[in-house]
Amino acid sequence: MQKLPNLSLALVDYPGVQKSALWGLADLFSLIPRLACDVSGPQITLVSAENLPNTNFTAFVFPPSLEQDRGTAQDRLALWAKDQHSAGALACSVCAGAFWLGAAGLLQGRPATTHWALEQEFQTHFPQVDLKAEEILIDDHDVITAGGLMAWLDLGLHLSGRWYGPSIVSKLSRHLLVDPAGRAQRHYSSFRPNRAHGNSGILSAQRHMEQHLAKPLVSADLAKIARMSLRSFTRHFDRATGYTPAAYLQSLRIEKARNRLEQSNATVAEISFAVGYTDLPAFSRAFKSVTGLTPGAYRDRFRTSPQQHKA
Repeated sequence: MQKLPNLSLALVDYPGVQKSALWGLADLFSLIPRLACDVSGPQITLVSAENLPNTNFTAFVFPPSLEQDRGTAQDRLALWAKDQHSAGALACSVCAGAFWLGAAGLLQGRPATTHWALEQEFQTHFPQVDLKAEEILIDDHDVITAGGLMAWLDLGLHLSGRWYGPSIVSKLSRHLLVDPAGRAQRHYSSFRPNRAHGNSGILSAQRHMEQHLAKPLVSADLAKIARMSLRSFTRHFDRATGYTPAAYLQSLRIEKARNRLEQSNATVAEISFAVGYTDLPAFSRAFKSVTGLTPGAYRDRFRTSPQQHKA
């Protein structure tokens, strides 16, 4: 492969940054010339609000954060990121680092991802971003966002492939013992229903759904439990939870099914029935639509019980 000169990468050391990701990215790129003698990796520079070199970088990365510092549009680092991107730098983030790209105005109208647990917070701060929290990594040409705390590995491999080609990715993956295949955050994310909305009627309906998942549940009956008309219940439920009653119920059932697939020895058919699906193919379709995996594949990947099971 032809050597690519003058590639420079800035790793942003902002308050609360995950140091293992910061140094992990630096270590990953330092391996490139060791594994491929005809290729030099990018020149790595650590930058911070106190140390912003007057240099135009090829790319910069905001790694994950272990704190709540999300950055604002007036922060020096956000302004620096905006200037770097305007000068042609590739803007990258991992996990909560996406908040800094959002603060810099680099994600407006774009597809982007962040950690699945930050989805609602991110959407509140940046409603104009086309957030796709189910994705591990989104490459939108001059902006790349990656999802979870460990997605810095995905980003590092992706940048290596983009700059140096697939053979480098293969060598890095073998050396690091990681799977370079594409993943999705929805394999790992869990359903976290909002119960802090202050609507006692809707909360009663939510509790009823959680306690009677195996039974047929229809909106008309739930509306009675909430002491509302059906129309009012549907409107208030969506406003309080962010879901329609049907979508909320499906999410509850799939979350319970995930837990049982991970922790129990029940068959897929038994789990399907226990969470309210009497039609096994319908359950499998719904499960895959939420998690991206079939129930059997999910169990194979995430099972915690050592006992054998029957599909």
